[in-house]
Amino acid sequence: MNDETKTETEKKTKKGEAEFSQQVGEIAARKLRAQRHVTKTVWSGLGMMGLIGWSVAIPTLLGAAMGLWLDKHYPIGHSWTLALLTSGLALGCFNAWHWVSKEDQEIHKYDDDNDNE
Repeated sequence: MNDETKTETEKKTKKGEAEFSQQVGEIAARKLRAQRHVTKTVWSGLGMMGLIGWSVAIPTLLGAAMGLWLDKHYPIGHSWTLALLTSGLALGCFNAWHWVSKEDQEIHKYDDDNDNE
């Protein structure tokens, strides 16, 4: 093997080692970020599930209750209960979407801020 071939081989090896080191560093940094957020993520996730559930359930139940009251006191050709139940459900879903979107933006903002450090 001549000197020129050895030099090329050494350059390729060093370049490969540098790329591998960079990949390992990125994976390690990602794992460390995930470990820092485990307890926050678990409890935040449970709290978010409860928040989403109640943000859909309360407007739906209020719509149904108002509809029942209107049907009892002001009976007309269509069902107030069904109309207000559907409206409450739509409002609750919009409310849940708003909360999830807001949390998603905060999580991504926090991750982006930590990536820059």
